[in-house]
Amino acid sequence: MNITKDKVVDLDYKLTVHNEVIDQSEPGEPLVYLHGHSNIIPGLEKALEGKTTGDTMQVTVTPEEGYGMRDVDAVEELSREDFDDDIEVGSTYYAQAEDGSVIPFTVIGVNGDSVKVDFNPPLAGETLHFDVTVLGVRDATAEELDHGHAHAPDMHDHD
Repeated sequence: MNITKDKVVDLDYKLTVHNEVIDQSEPGEPLVYLHGHSNIIPGLEKALEGKTTGDTMQVTVTPEEGYGMRDVDAVEELSREDFDDDIEVGSTYYAQAEDGSVIPFTVIGVNGDSVKVDFNPPLAGETLHFDVTVLGVRDATAEELDHGHAHAPDMHDHD
């Protein structure tokens, strides 16, 4: 069975940036996603289109097809008063947007009462290198299609 829209894919992967492993699936715990529903970055999803179980490949994803280019306007100064706890440089925090969505950001500096934060995704502007192996491809269930994402075999209904 080939990877096409509405297929659930089990994938072993290793993500490398600047020759450093940034993320990888654990043995026996593949990434499971619903293809064609923007559940993974566009460049990797495009490269997997048409592949089948057992295929192994190396994929290079440009920033434009990954997490986007870095936006210098996404670096802002916030007041220390906006934080409840001790502030750690390099840590990720979460802000609530006006529409109620949650936006992650990284603290990149603290200077007195001012906290410099970066709302860019951590891998924005980076070229991503994936080593992937397709472990399985199956038809999505009606529930998975309705929810827009794959369910692990032991997942039950959720709201």
